[in-house]
Amino acid sequence: MKQLKPIMIVGTCSDAGKSVINAGICRILKQDGYSPAPYKAQNMSLNSYATPEGLEIGRAQATQAEACGIPCHSDMNPVLLKPTGEMVSQVVLNGKPIGNRSAYEYFRSEDSNVLFDAAYAAFERLSQRFSPIVLEGAGSISELNLKKRDIVNMRMAIRTGADVYLVSDIDRGGVIGSVYGSIMLLDEEERKHIKGIIINKFRGDITLFDDGRKIIEDLTGVPVVGVVPYFRDIYVEEEDSVVLEQKKRTAMAGKVNVAVVLLNQMSNFTDFDALQHDGRVNLFYSDQSSEIQKADIVILPGSKSTLKDLKGLQTKGLDKLIKSMHANGKTVIGICGGYQMLGKSINDPEGIEGSIKQLNGLDLLPVETTITDEKQTVQTRFQFLDKQDWCEGYEIHMGQTKVLDEAPFLLTLDDGSQEGVYKSERCWGSYMHGILDNQVVINQLLEPYANATESGMSYKEFKDKEYDKLADHLRANLDIDYMYRTMHGEEKK
Repeated sequence: MKQLKPIMIVGTCSDAGKSVINAGICRILKQDGYSPAPYKAQNMSLNSYATPEGLEIGRAQATQAEACGIPCHSDMNPVLLKPTGEMVSQVVLNGKPIGNRSAYEYFRSEDSNVLFDAAYAAFERLSQRFSPIVLEGAGSISELNLKKRDIVNMRMAIRTGADVYLVSDIDRGGVIGSVYGSIMLLDEEERKHIKGIIINKFRGDITLFDDGRKIIEDLTGVPVVGVVPYFRDIYVEEEDSVVLEQKKRTAMAGKVNVAVVLLNQMSNFTDFDALQHDGRVNLFYSDQSSEIQKADIVILPGSKSTLKDLKGLQTKGLDKLIKSMHANGKTVIGICGGYQMLGKSINDPEGIEGSIKQLNGLDLLPVETTITDEKQTVQTRFQFLDKQDWCEGYEIHMGQTKVLDEAPFLLTLDDGSQEGVYKSERCWGSYMHGILDNQVVINQLLEPYANATESGMSYKEFKDKEYDKLADHLRANLDIDYMYRTMHGEEKK
C-alpha cells in the first residue's frame, strides 16, 4: 500500500462544505491508486447508517466510504451524538449506544479525555488498513470555549499528525475575516498543521477573487490552494439538517407531489433523496397543513423521539389531516418511527424516550409498538412484496412492533424473516431505511399516479457517477499536486 500522511478538512463554521470536500478528495485518492478511508472522531447527527457489522455511524462517513469504494466501518466515526431534545444526546461509541448524556455531562473534561483516547484508537486501527486517512473536523476550529474538551478538530490533527486544510464558505460573506480570525486564534503548534486554505461556494468569475486570495495569503502566511465554484449540478448526500431549509418547497403541477412530514426530531432524511431525483416527482418537506394537503403521497419519516414527534403532530392536527387524506384516496406510508406512528399505539412504559408513556397512533396500520432500550442496527437485503428483485436497506431503531392481525408483510428479508405491514398500495409501513433507494419500490409507490416507469441507472450507480463528477470539479479548482506534496512530507508550495 502506498503510504501518505493523513489529511484533515476543517472549517471556519458549520456547513462550510467540509463533508463534501472530504468526499471529493476521497474519490480523487481512490482514482489515483491509493486506498483512502474517511474518519471523523466525533459527529453529531440524527442521520446515521448501519455498517455491515451491524454498528452505527454518521451518514456522512458512510457517504465518504462510498466515495472511497469501501464498506463503511465504525472506526470511521467512533463517537456519534444523536440529539434527543432537551439538551440530551444518545452517545454511540464504536457503533454501540452507551447511554444518554446532557451537554454538561458529556463535556466534562474526564469524559472527553476517555472519548478522545477511544477515538484515537479507532484512527490507529483504520490507519493499519488504509492510507491515507482523510479526517473531517466539526463546526469551527476556533471555538475557544470548547477547545480543552474538543476531540475532533485541531487536538486530533496534532495527535494524528494530519495536514490540515481550512474550508471557508465565501457565500456567507466575510470570508477574509473568518479565515484570518480562525487561524490567528490557533496556538503556534496548531498553526503549524494548517497547510492550505480552500475558499468554497464561490459564485461568478473566480479571477475577481485574485486580490482576495493574495490578501489572505499575506495575512496568514498560508497558501490558498483553491477557490471552488458553487455548484448545483453535482449531487452528494448530506447529513446536516440545515439543508432541509432548501427543501421546504411546495406542490407543483404536472408532478407526483410527495410531502415528507417535517418532524422536530426527524432522522435519516436521506431516505428520500432517490425520490427527489426521480423525474416524475416533486418532493418537499413541510409541517404545514396547507402544504401537506396538496400532496398525492404523504410520508411519515423516522424520528429520534417518536412519541414527542407524534404528540407534535397531534397538537398541530396533522394526524387528523393525514387520516383524512388517506380516507380520500391519497397514499400514506411510514418509515421507522413513522411506521410506529401509523399504528394503533406507541407505549414507553420504562420512559426510555422521556416522560410520555403512551399515545394512540394514527390507526392506519394494525400494529402496536413498545419502546425498548435495545437498538436494532443491521444492513440487509430484501424482496419487496411479490417482486423478485433483491433490494438493499438498513434498520436502526429502538422498539418492538407487534402485528395485530393477518395483514400481509411488506418485505421478505434474505434470512427468510418478514418485516413491515402492507395494508394496500396506498398505505404501508416498514422499519427499513433506504427502502426508497430501490427503483422497484419507487415504481410501486408511484404507480397509482404515474404511468411510465423511470428508466436509467440505479440510485447506487447514479451516486457513483456523481462522486466522479465531484472529483473532476475539485481537480479543476484545487492545487491537488501541492496537496500530494504535503502528504508526502514536502512543505513548500
